[in-house]
Amino acid sequence: MHPNPAFRSEPLFLHLNLLRWRGFGVLIVPVEDDLPMVSHIPFILNDAGTEAELHLVRSNPMFRAVDRPLRAMLVVNGPDGYVSPDWYEDPSNSQVPTWNYVAIHAKGVLERATETALRDHLDRLSASFEDRLAPKKPWLAKKMPPQKLESMMRAIDVFRFRIEDIDGTWKLNQNKSEAQRETAAAHMKHGPVGHETDALAQMMRGLGPTVTEP
Repeated sequence: MHPNPAFRSEPLFLHLNLLRWRGFGVLIVPVEDDLPMVSHIPFILNDAGTEAELHLVRSNPMFRAVDRPLRAMLVVNGPDGYVSPDWYEDPSNSQVPTWNYVAIHAKGVLERATETALRDHLDRLSASFEDRLAPKKPWLAKKMPPQKLESMMRAIDVFRFRIEDIDGTWKLNQNKSEAQRETAAAHMKHGPVGHETDALAQMMRGLGPTVTEP
């Protein structure tokens, strides 16, 4: 997380909104005397924001390592983009290049969710994304041939990530003047260096799907 408190003062509900909006992150499990295990996973966040539900494929080494509850971290990235000093239109030319970004770190415990039905998990997970594709009719698992679905389900199982702490960085030029932030956002909207720069520009202006209080 960025050390500047100007980029770390956003309320918890913004962190949770971003986690729900993304629904995809990097799951990290430490391994003694070795590099940590890393998996890129979709997930469902519960209403309270205290638990993420996910699944792992059985051939994943992380699946085999989590034979008991283990400390873990879930990293979720929002939009990011390069900021040119020229974008501030500062006549003093005292600005420097930087990178704006949003990132959430959730710390907690990863464990097998033995009481959660796999099919129910998969249905809810796919629905959480399919519902965003309206007016397209949502895809449903029942469209698959039953034997094919059962075969694929045998390759995975459900896990629970119990969240104990959430920290976030929202580096959106809060340390600049309102005018500088606005001009930088106007350039960022069409910025070619970064990821989802249009969404990042909206966040720099205090707009977008992750900045609305529930």
